[in-house]
This record gives sequence, structure tokens and C-alpha cells, in this order.
Amino acid sequence: MASLAGSSLLRSPQFTSSNSLLIRCNNLSESLKCKDNGRPVTVGRDSNGRAAAALPSFLSTPNQLLDRIPVSKNDTRLRIFSGTANPSLSQEIACYMGLELGKIKIKRFADGEIYVQLQESVRGCDVYLVQPTCPPANENLMELLIMIDACRRASAKNITAVIPYFGYARADRKTQGRESIAAKLVANLITEAGADRVLACDLHSGQSMGYFDIPVDHVHGQPVILDYLASKTICSDDLVVVSPDVGGVARARAFAKKLSDAPLAIVDKRRHGHNVAEVMNLIGDVRGKVAVMVDDMIDTAGTIAKGAALLHQEGAREVYACSTHAVFSPPAIERLSSGLFQEVIITNTIPVAEQNYFPQLTILSVANLLGETIWRVHDDCAGGFEPYSSLGID
Repeated sequence: MASLAGSSLLRSPQFTSSNSLLIRCNNLSESLKCKDNGRPVTVGRDSNGRAAAALPSFLSTPNQLLDRIPVSKNDTRLRIFSGTANPSLSQEIACYMGLELGKIKIKRFADGEIYVQLQESVRGCDVYLVQPTCPPANENLMELLIMIDACRRASAKNITAVIPYFGYARADRKTQGRESIAAKLVANLITEAGADRVLACDLHSGQSMGYFDIPVDHVHGQPVILDYLASKTICSDDLVVVSPDVGGVARARAFAKKLSDAPLAIVDKRRHGHNVAEVMNLIGDVRGKVAVMVDDMIDTAGTIAKGAALLHQEGAREVYACSTHAVFSPPAIERLSSGLFQEVIITNTIPVAEQNYFPQLTILSVANLLGETIWRVHDDCAGGFEPYSSLGID
């Protein structure tokens, strides 16, 4: 497999004022590549001027994929709008699809209330709203709900909430008495606001899809990370995939199967409180091996950092951390950059501030994956020409 390090990335969004946002896709001929810790580099070249790696085969060969799908790239019924949570990812998605982002005005009033106005007609259109509910979660969630309501009142035919990172996903069950199940509440809010479909990436737990009373397309970010790891040409005999906790065993097992059927190890931990973890034991052999720790998200990095320390104690030669969602709540950066990890590989479902970059950090883009999924959902071609499974979609 080839690396997905060269995913499309355009210039930063243009801000019309300090408190309002007007987003448009820039010149499509000026697409950039994304790899060097999320920093754009020249087309066809990496940050050192060398030839950039190609896109993975399931996204990079038009005559084998896109040309076999009856998609009109000039389809005026398909509209993509971006919220303020991750406008750079929205631009990448739109530019992969050969479209411009829809014009939308979003601003905050002095008292913190959110104002949304669509600045073009969406009557009868298939509308996709790209807005992860990342920190600040409540602000971004409310903005998404108001965007959905604006589209519904503007007579959009179908409204799809594209949520690269679904906040509150960890509150998916009751672990103690008198707790709320916030994931279900948020699902109800999105449905009642007027969304007809949800497109999410790597939900914390699969059962969260059942909380929605509307269709949910669940995209996995694993192919992006797997392609990048494959480009590093690590000997398969030296690999071991590690789950940082018992709850992530199924995820790690699926990852290991696709990574040359690598052996599996499990870190047994006991959690004494929210965002607090204590490593207890290691199940499996990592001595002299390259350990790849796999999780769906990194929040404070307590779990994965203590797991990495244990792996080094048990004789692991190198430790890689792989995660789709980089929440990076303090003190995550200090823990991840402390020297425990050879590399920390994440995706851009959540924007990472430039001041949070560190030498071991690598950011890969899921824009092509989400863009391709949007085309397939829009044209109802889940199984006609190319199965959803080729993109890792449930």
C-alpha cells in the first residue's frame, strides 16, 4: 500500500470579520499536499523537495473508481457547507470532490448566541454540513444544530450532518447510578433539529449508531493510518499491535489483521476516575518488537502514555501511537512529546493548533475518505459499482 501523506489541502479560510465567517473554496488548480505535521508543502513534493508518495489505490485511480460511478461533478443539487470547527478539512473535502464550499455566514453575538445565514439557495438540494463537535464541544454542537435548522427552513431536500468527530460519544452508557447517557441526548438533538442522515468517523463505540433514529454512515479512519504505516516498510515480523485497554481489543484486533496479521498485545489498566488511568499489567510479548498502539482518540494521553512506558519496560524497541481523533486536552502534548513515542500518528478530524505541534507528530488527512463517501451517499451507489467495504464504511 502507498502512503496517504499527500492528501489535498487548500489555503486557510478567508474571514470576513472578527466574528463572522464566509467560507469559499479557493482556486482548485492550486491544491497543496499535507504531510509535514499538517503543514502544506508543494504539489508533488514533500517538505524536503522530494517526490511525494501517491494516494492509496482505492482513492487515487479515477478510471478504476470514480469513472465507474455515474457521478456528475457539476451536480448543482449537491451543496457542502462548513461550520467554524474545522474549515480546513471542509475545504479539503470540497476540493477533492471538485466543488466549492457553499457560502454561509456564521457569527457570535455579544452575549454568545450564534447566528447562521445561508447566503445561497438550497431549495431542493442535497446538503452536507461539515462540523465536528470537538472542543469547545457545546459551542460547536449548538452551531451544528442551528446550521441544520437553517437548511431545513430553507427547504433543503436532504440534510446530512458530516461529523468527523462526534463529541459526547464516550457518554454512551450508564456505568453508575443516576448518570445521563449524553450520546443518546445529542443524537436526539441532531435528529430533532432536522437532519436526515449522519456521516461520522470512528465513533467511540459502535452502539452509538443505534442512538440515532435516522441512517448513520460510519467511516473508519484505519485505511488512512494503515497506508501510512505500510509506507514505512517496517518488517512484519517485528510488528505487534497493542490495545491500550481491554475495551479497545476489537479495534486493535481488526487493525492487526490488516497490518500483515500482526500479533496482538493488551494493556490491562484500572481507571480510578475520569481522565485518570493506572496501568496494571501487559498481556502479550513485545520484547524486541515495534509496538503500534491503536486507539480511537487521544484526550489527555494518560492511558496511552502509561501504556507506552510499560511497553518500554517490557522491552519494546519502538512505540508508535495511532489515533483517529486528537482531542489533546492538557497535559496531552507534554506526555506525547516526552520521548516515549517514536511517532504519534493522528488524522485531521479535529484541527490541531500550530503551537501544539511537536517533532514526533504526524497528521494525515481523511478528506478524500469523507469526500468519496459523500459522493457515494449522494448517488446511492453503495453496492452497485464498488462496495462500501473498500472505504471501510459500515
